[in-house]
Amino acid sequence: MSGGVSRSGPLPGGTVDVAVVGGGVVGAAVARELAGREPAGRGTDGRPLSVALVEARPDVGDGTSKANTAILHTGFDATPGTLESRLVRRGYELLGGYAERAGIPVERTGALLVAWTGEELAALDGLADKAVRNGCRECEVVGADEVYRQAPALGPGALGGLTVPGESIICPWTTTLAFATEALARGAAVLLNTRVDGVRQDGGGDGDGETVLLTNRGPLRARWVVNAAGLGSDAVDRLFGHERYTVTPRRGELLVFDKMARPLANRIVLPVPGSRGKGVLISPTIYGNVMLGPTAKDLRDRADTSTSEEGFAFLVDKGLTLMPALMREEVTASYAGLRAATEHGDYQVHLDAARRYLVLGGIRSTGLTASMALAEHAAGLLAEAGLLTSVRGDLPEPPRMPNIGEAFPRPYMCDDLIAGDPAYGTVVCFCERVTAGEIRDALASPLPPADLDGLRRRTRAMMGRCQGFFCGAEIAGRLARVEGS
Repeated sequence: MSGGVSRSGPLPGGTVDVAVVGGGVVGAAVARELAGREPAGRGTDGRPLSVALVEARPDVGDGTSKANTAILHTGFDATPGTLESRLVRRGYELLGGYAERAGIPVERTGALLVAWTGEELAALDGLADKAVRNGCRECEVVGADEVYRQAPALGPGALGGLTVPGESIICPWTTTLAFATEALARGAAVLLNTRVDGVRQDGGGDGDGETVLLTNRGPLRARWVVNAAGLGSDAVDRLFGHERYTVTPRRGELLVFDKMARPLANRIVLPVPGSRGKGVLISPTIYGNVMLGPTAKDLRDRADTSTSEEGFAFLVDKGLTLMPALMREEVTASYAGLRAATEHGDYQVHLDAARRYLVLGGIRSTGLTASMALAEHAAGLLAEAGLLTSVRGDLPEPPRMPNIGEAFPRPYMCDDLIAGDPAYGTVVCFCERVTAGEIRDALASPLPPADLDGLRRRTRAMMGRCQGFFCGAEIAGRLARVEGS
């Protein structure tokens, strides 16, 4: 089966070697990794492993992956000895290197974990020890004077802190898109608007059988299935006969402040972690803004990404304590994301060789950082199960992704680029300085946006102060003209 993007119509015929269910950052990373391998067994003649990335939504990265805190974690505060701890640390190195090659914007800002109470202050030495056990030896416990030297805009009352020099900020949208784009270039099929509703097993054991994924667009046959379905991963797991964990959607609401606030937060400011996660942080973003959040509220509705009056009140209260000056700046946006919390304290990675099935579940907020390591781990498990062998020798270079990070040259700033193509000098979205050339390129890319939200994530258009009030109609028209052509 040759690669391609399918949004509607019949699915490709034949049988794929692997169907990866879930087109978020983890699923896209897995599809990329597996599409770069050769299948095991006689008669394969060195052909690439055939892979289909199956996503229920109209775009990759359109679920949990699009709404997170966008931090490249060192893993300093993970539970030592867990799979999560190991994969976050490995993923930090893999993604950091890949981002440089693929042009994914990363800023090495560093972080400062701040203690506000005596109990939190007493916990710093333990956190520093945990960081060492997780391989982060550069962290240092500091006093209040050093805390305020590094973050002078913090509110009064900080007692001390822990420096985490390696923590960084990254673009989560470009990361997922880069993985999926490279998977496509390696021959994978990207099947969008394709929801898995059921599973049927065909054939016998000893690796000769097939799984038929029953989707809203018809059946898809696969020798193996990898479940990276995020918030729906437990439901897919049950389709394969397992009751191993339950996903509880945990909503996190965030406030995004105008770029004028950026001088107040030149590094990530973290709270001392609690039982429900990392707590409320203040972080610069790769797009030049400042972010406050997230909240943490467990829900039943796996699609409820609404924001709430209660959540905003909580964040404002926290912000007034953490950084009062920030609360005098303008809020330009708010959003909420859902994390796949489970009753377990670690990732849920299980291989069912008899059913030729692998689940990557319970991947929480560290999934962005761990994505490439999870893909590497999945490939290792599938190799042990006899599905795949070595890395292909004919792999294309990683795609060079368009930069949408504020700390790096953007097209409107590049005279040589504009001289070659004036469209890069024609600004359409003035708040974010997005040009006609960037919008054109996004609409003509290997994985083009299906809607305005997808175009936002590829270009930053309509994400500034006016939230598309000025440029929205023009950009929507450009999208409509492409869809109608």
